Amino acid sequence: MRFSTLMLGLGCIVVTVSCVGCRAQGAAPAPPRVSSGAVPAMRPDADIARMPLVLATSEGERRIRRVMGGALAIIKVDRRNGGSPDLMMGYEELPPGQAIQPHRHPGMDEIIFVHRGTGTAALGDRTVSVSAGTTVFIPRATRVTLRNTGSEPLAIAFFFSQPGYEEYLRDTSTPEGQAAPPLSAPELAAIRERHMAHIVFDR
Repeated sequence: MRFSTLMLGLGCIVVTVSCVGCRAQGAAPAPPRVSSGAVPAMRPDADIARMPLVLATSEGERRIRRVMGGALAIIKVDRRNGGSPDLMMGYEELPPGQAIQPHRHPGMDEIIFVHRGTGTAALGDRTVSVSAGTTVFIPRATRVTLRNTGSEPLAIAFFFSQPGYEEYLRDTSTPEGQAAPPLSAPELAAIRERHMAHIVFDR
């Protein structure tokens, strides 16, 4: 049996994942929490060891985006962090005045939970105001954009029903503490072309 329980609070994020295929004598002890940009190499899903994680708001694989004004992004749970082959969770702080460009995720649903700040979310032809506590459900292939209209970072947690987007996020960012020069238009276009199975931007 395999199950996962996901609980989001203002202070921490708790993820408990069952161990699949553990020996009868008990599972191996959980490894340390991920709190830097260093990540282990990707392995086939069948070889992934599921790892329970308890992460505070600031903890995880911290990265600086090379788009959207150098937004902070934290990959919380994916195949490399926690060993989940089925879902992905991240956290992002969008600077004031910045926006996530209109785009679609062809093969996965997304949920956005607004942790802090104010902004607008456009889903198809509908635009709504969002603030702390707002939940936005984005069915797959739905056009969406998010804009920070406030004076502080718009902090969001996002959840995907399938993996894939996290690799686009890694390709458009660098580990925190390293140089993160803005991507040129040709660089960004090439990255987006590689990841069209997971994210497609409006032209």
